[in-house]
Amino acid sequence: MTVSVLVRYFASARAAAGVEEEVLQLPAGASVAEAVVALRDLHPETLPRILQAASFLVDGVAVRDRSRPLPEGAELDVLPPFAGG
Repeated sequence: MTVSVLVRYFASARAAAGVEEEVLQLPAGASVAEAVVALRDLHPETLPRILQAASFLVDGVAVRDRSRPLPEGAELDVLPPFAGG
């Protein structure tokens, strides 16, 4: 059994992935950390460095524990570090 997760990319993560969003199929019970590994595998040339420093939101809530399981239909936002002043 699998779950579908909508991954949305922002800023430099969007540029690295080459898409604004994509649907990721993961095993039921997969965690945020497992989703990150799958994203690295999908975009091995451009995304790993950004994912290492990125923050993540699941359904609009900041992820502190990457072992958190992703429910069916979750939205996973990839937020790279933003430069600010």
